[in-house]
Amino acid sequence: MTILTDTFIDSLESSTLGTLDAETLPAECYVDEEFYRFEKAALFEHEWLCVGRAEWLENPGDFFTVTRADEPMVIAKTRDGSIKALSSVCQHRAMLVAEGHGNTRAFVCPYHHWTYDLDGTLVGAPAMNRTCNFDRKAASLPEIRHEIWHGFIFVNFDADAAPLTPRLAGIEEVVANYEFENLRGPRPEEPTVFPWNWKVMLENNNDGYHASRLHAGPLHDFIPSGLASFPDVPADSAAYYRLNGTLHKNAAFNATQKAVFPVFPKLTEEEQNRLLFVNLPPSLSLVVLNDTVLYLIMDPRGAQSHALTIGTLMVSEAMDDPLYELKMKMNDSAVEEIVGQDFHVDELVQQGLRSKYAPRGRYSWQEGAQRLLNVWLVERYRAEWDRRRGPQKTLAAPVTRLHA
Repeated sequence: MTILTDTFIDSLESSTLGTLDAETLPAECYVDEEFYRFEKAALFEHEWLCVGRAEWLENPGDFFTVTRADEPMVIAKTRDGSIKALSSVCQHRAMLVAEGHGNTRAFVCPYHHWTYDLDGTLVGAPAMNRTCNFDRKAASLPEIRHEIWHGFIFVNFDADAAPLTPRLAGIEEVVANYEFENLRGPRPEEPTVFPWNWKVMLENNNDGYHASRLHAGPLHDFIPSGLASFPDVPADSAAYYRLNGTLHKNAAFNATQKAVFPVFPKLTEEEQNRLLFVNLPPSLSLVVLNDTVLYLIMDPRGAQSHALTIGTLMVSEAMDDPLYELKMKMNDSAVEEIVGQDFHVDELVQQGLRSKYAPRGRYSWQEGAQRLLNVWLVERYRAEWDRRRGPQKTLAAPVTRLHA
């Protein structure tokens, strides 16, 4: 029996109330494959999805491949220096024309050697001269919309989707002094697949409530849960964020509890005494310290699994420091311990969500970010449900939910 009914969709509204009145989303939103397919249509086929960083494409011919919403893509820098996001599906027999990342003069399908220029134009199709009405121009690799926001590359499969950047205006003031677009870092390792829903991952990364509990100890005690805050964002915002005060200036996750790389030069005194957590659902989450930025790129693979790419950014001169490797090792050691605690919890939460006893729980004031995510999600779930039912049917007017 389907769970997708008017009653079920209506029930999601209670998750968008003010934080102290709201309840969590139903467990089905995290474990049910039918709901995942609905969610894929509601979110991943219409929203802006992060695929990587612009500096991964330093020279003409540089490329990398990704999959989002089961669509394989190649992101490339063309000869004129522009970036293109293309389907990597050969327009002959659907073979993928690229794997991994590297530098190339053209994309050559290994199956039948159809050849595509860096901008996707078909420039070679062996032995097709006898094929009737073969239109070489129509066989180019499909181009996918993309935007770059502060160095992060996003794609969108919906030709009618609103542009991304204008809908991020509400967070520009809070991110401006970090200058993400000028930061650099080592290229992340290939994504790892984890056995829990992508929302469990995103919620954990932005949960102020668990910080002083799960992570209690010297690696995390300087950022107490009691100093978390969850500023409101405009109703049409494509992002939301959490601020968290720290007990000392320029705090960082390592054995010294302090920044070991150059502090971002434009930070104010106030910014140097807090950390910032920025979320661009459904695919990008940022942990913004004062000398480094950790970015998490999520790619759902099903209701109960997702692939995760984790990268680090800092001012470019930090990597010229003779002690760079040792400092990174110290930071990484602390982050791995903290993240290991999170991953263990995430896996057990997913197990609990499969239980018939899984609740629709209540929130602490320190979980305001969860409620902000719910608002973003439910608006899009409702829109997809209305698309499926047609314009003659509408849900009851949503409750007012602009403030926590």
